Amino acid sequence: MHRTLVLNVVGLTTDLLGPNTPNLNRLIERGAQASLDTVTPALTCSVQSTFVTGELPRGHGCVANGWYFRDLSQVWLWRQSNRLVQGEKLWDRARRRDGRFTVAKMFWWYNMYADVDYAVTPRPIYRADGRKLPDIHAAPGTLRNELQATFGQFPLFEFWGPRAGIASSEWIAQAALHVHRSRQPTLNLVYLPHLDYNLQRLGPDDPQISEDVRAVDAVCGTLIDEAERDDVRVVVLSEYGITSVSGAVHINRVLREAGLIAFREECNEEHFDAGASEAFAVADHQIAHVYVKNPGRVAEVKALLERAEGIETVLDDEGKRSVGLDHERSGELVAISKADRWFSYYFWLDDSRAPDYARNVDIHNKPGYDPVELFVDPKLPMPTLYVASRLFRSKVLNQRAPLDVIGFDTSLVRGSHGRPTDRAEAGPVFLTSEARLLDEDVVRATDVQALLLEHIFA
Repeated sequence: MHRTLVLNVVGLTTDLLGPNTPNLNRLIERGAQASLDTVTPALTCSVQSTFVTGELPRGHGCVANGWYFRDLSQVWLWRQSNRLVQGEKLWDRARRRDGRFTVAKMFWWYNMYADVDYAVTPRPIYRADGRKLPDIHAAPGTLRNELQATFGQFPLFEFWGPRAGIASSEWIAQAALHVHRSRQPTLNLVYLPHLDYNLQRLGPDDPQISEDVRAVDAVCGTLIDEAERDDVRVVVLSEYGITSVSGAVHINRVLREAGLIAFREECNEEHFDAGASEAFAVADHQIAHVYVKNPGRVAEVKALLERAEGIETVLDDEGKRSVGLDHERSGELVAISKADRWFSYYFWLDDSRAPDYARNVDIHNKPGYDPVELFVDPKLPMPTLYVASRLFRSKVLNQRAPLDVIGFDTSLVRGSHGRPTDRAEAGPVFLTSEARLLDEDVVRATDVQALLLEHIFA
């Protein structure tokens, strides 16, 4: 067996490789580079699940970053149990070939309770007083304290939200190096999210992106250099490319105005009621799964959405089969936005009636993805003072003081993903130190599992 390091550099594309990526360039020079033909939807949970199973979403069931759990009548995003991923995993196949095989899963999604040797993933502590405290989940459990004692508390608020930045990727890289040295796994799967943030905030054409590319390249360089010293093979890949957008499609408002969305009035707020709705969308970047209660109304809802501005196509049963999304977790329809648009989850028509979670970084309560969480509301006067006062009330006075600093200006978001990119250069990449193992210019996402096994056993 050959030890192999896999760096999942989120958002890395051929367009971003160049003068700002000297470490990745050196890897390409001694190895090889290919484009990666990703899946639809090009979303974290869907693509990673394809990487580790070799299956399309129809096979592994991860049809987006979340979906409507029909038996609960609830929408859940960003669940963490690996048992949600159907199909045989990469590490199961590797162990059948050699029982000595070990694997570390460092922040790849669906990490908890995976049948791996070492696993680390974000796992905040939610206190009864409303506080959210940074923490991680690790297996074995002793690894949690070991990592945080060595590198400090995981910087959760730099992993997602208005403060998201390089600190979280640097922490993950340090933890991955520690596991690499102390446990020496055969396969080390490492997730580096840094590019995801400003590519969504600013868009790929903003000059500031070059700084982010240099920063994540430096993190990669530390890991690659260590791998080279230890004669460890290296793969660098990405899940999707983020492209420029100019506005959101409020798909649930379209459905609500047609009388299809149900909601409850609670504390002078409107709260979405999935179980009572005739049709609603789980919005996820440029993809929206549309769940229709009455099969007889599917054609009606499809026609309604096809007329909506900013929607490129609406997949019915045949359309879902054509892209591998024909799974029971999918909606009856799947909407795909135009290239320069993305889907909001907003279902209310009056911002003053929005639910309280809408103004917070709250990835588990929102019935859809919300990239506006990357911004402090620009309408908020003296935001630094406001945040400081909320933290003082929470940490010092032990009062409930949510950080309700997220606004509703969807025009702030300048980049998105989920639909196939129109140019291969704007899409994801596959880089390897082993040129002889890469004989194609394009790697399909469904072939990644087999390619990683070749890196380990060839």
